[in-house]
Amino acid sequence: MGYQHRARSPKRAIRQYKKSLHEKNQIRKPAHSGIGGSIKEEKPASMEREVSELTLKRLHVLGSQKFGSYPFSVHFDRWLANVDSVLAEFQSHPGTGVDDQFVVECQRSLAKIRLQLEERRRRETELEQEIKKLLDSRSRLKQINIEYSAELNKIRSGKNAEIKCLNRSVDELKSEQAKIIQMKTGFFRGVSNKERERKEMAVAAELDGKLTKLELVLLEYNAKRKQLRSEYDTKMEPELKQVRDCQKKTREMETDGSLEERWFACEALIDAVNSFLQRKVTWPH
Repeated sequence: MGYQHRARSPKRAIRQYKKSLHEKNQIRKPAHSGIGGSIKEEKPASMEREVSELTLKRLHVLGSQKFGSYPFSVHFDRWLANVDSVLAEFQSHPGTGVDDQFVVECQRSLAKIRLQLEERRRRETELEQEIKKLLDSRSRLKQINIEYSAELNKIRSGKNAEIKCLNRSVDELKSEQAKIIQMKTGFFRGVSNKERERKEMAVAAELDGKLTKLELVLLEYNAKRKQLRSEYDTKMEPELKQVRDCQKKTREMETDGSLEERWFACEALIDAVNSFLQRKVTWPH
């Protein structure tokens, strides 16, 4: 009997018996010539399957590709070129023969991801301006703090100098008041009671005036300090808001926001490939 075909024989075995099988079929069983033909026909189908599997694998890898650091948009053109290259290789394979539906689905997915990436690119360009605003605001905040500290020190120095002078006057008046009290005890008999009362009243009035002045200086200082703080807060608030807004936008771009969009795009292309392969099975041969 002739050779009985084993569907899962290794390739080495096929190479060993291929010639003798062909010869036997020519001599003894001409009807078996189709076996050799089926092996030849399996090669294009096998290659088509390999091309399809490789295309799906490469699209999956591209859909999961992460871009390392900001600015992420510098990688967009290269990524799109790689996607185009994968699709072009798939379509250019002689046995693929893609249909119009496949082309339309791919074009739609590519157009969508290009718009999304372009929007990402625009946002990154805007972010560059936000970073500049952030640096400017921080510089202005630093200057405002310097000016505030200088004005506060000026007010504090003026207050301290005036209080020091008033305290010295208060101490002198209290000392003089003590002397007048001593007059009342009889140590200074040469001064009349009327004169002592006049001096006592004058010293007490002056002392009261100095103490009142001291309180006013403290109140005036507190008022100036509050006014300065209010002006400081008024200047600081818009700059602080600008810093918070810029920092928020900056944090949003610390991770590659395009990853999800690119993943969905590649999944849509994978679906297009799979749908095409399913349709192709039904085509007449």
